[in-house]
Amino acid sequence: MMRIIATVKIALRALRRNKMRSLLTMLGIIIGVGSVICAVSLTTGVTKQVEAQVQSLGESVLTVFSGNFTSGAARGGWGSAPTLTVEDALAIATLPNAVAVSPEVRDREQVLANGLNWNTQVQGEGPDYPQIRNWRIASGVMFTDQDVRGLAKTAVIGKTVVDQLFPNEEPLGQTLRVRNIPFTIVGVLAPKGFNLFGQDQDDVVLIPYSSHMRRITSRTFVNSILVQAANDKVIDQVQQEITDTLSARHRSREPDFTVRNQLELMQTVTATSKSMGFLLSGVAAVSLFVGGIGIMNIMLVSVTERTREIGIRMAVGARAADIVVQFLMEAVTLSAIGGILGIGGGMGCSMLIAAWKNTPTVTPAIWIAIAFVSSAVIGVVFGFYPAWKASQLDPIDALRYE
Repeated sequence: MMRIIATVKIALRALRRNKMRSLLTMLGIIIGVGSVICAVSLTTGVTKQVEAQVQSLGESVLTVFSGNFTSGAARGGWGSAPTLTVEDALAIATLPNAVAVSPEVRDREQVLANGLNWNTQVQGEGPDYPQIRNWRIASGVMFTDQDVRGLAKTAVIGKTVVDQLFPNEEPLGQTLRVRNIPFTIVGVLAPKGFNLFGQDQDDVVLIPYSSHMRRITSRTFVNSILVQAANDKVIDQVQQEITDTLSARHRSREPDFTVRNQLELMQTVTATSKSMGFLLSGVAAVSLFVGGIGIMNIMLVSVTERTREIGIRMAVGARAADIVVQFLMEAVTLSAIGGILGIGGGMGCSMLIAAWKNTPTVTPAIWIAIAFVSSAVIGVVFGFYPAWKASQLDPIDALRYE
């Protein structure tokens, strides 16, 4: 133990003698480790943000899009033709693992209230919509199945609509006009903010889908159908059951609808951020390799400069193993200190970028450990050859070296 402590002291003393050279040698490790930490922190933060935003769209949610069509030689993808009906939604609602279903009709409309007007998204939805989207009603209530059956003129509005039409006023019970049709506001949604597509989720007016289809637009088809599965474990099963049910109902040669689930959405959105993280980590790995070569180069120079010192140590009884440990300890110390500085620099850099771009940053503890261990391993790997070379010097020749 005393021998190890003495060796560490000798290594630190040797590094202190050449402070600038030691700092420049560590720079490659600092940049490499810092790049890894910064890339991982930003990528993890963005991934967490995407996961939170996808969850804000609802848990275990599937969306059935009205779409795919073939007419003669013309073909189209989802959304290209109206094919879904309210009856399709009712059929999906009978599936055992579909716990909530909402037919969806969407349009942008100019709405009027309180002497003000605002262009917003007017959505026809079912009573299950807040449950599917995991969206709390901040005040008031959601419209009911009875409202849907009776084509009720009731509405639930988002926070942005409240701010634009009812500043400093209580909106509940007031009248909102859509195409000059009066709707009574019965509820206000809790704020949700922007979604991962950059859309303001709070800029919305919800009305019963039946009222939208009969009173506002005179439609017979819905844009989409939202479905909540019982849990994530059965989401693939529910997706297949929806496909089978609608295929049997529509009896078309090709599916005229598309079913997507939130897991697919999350995988698609996070794929880009993960690819960027791998790319940045690859660049950082190259920086670490270059830093390791720098350590080897400087340690070889150090061996040459300290040949007489090595000869004196051997002459007074130092073994070859002691010389190896001494120079290895110097290399590991250089890389370990560089790793610590790189970790701090990488975390600081990620925080600055996150503050600049207004994005979250998360640094997993496991990656801090990996970065530190990697820097130490680089010291061992790239410091071994100079240390071995120093241990092979002949004491007599070393003492004669000028």
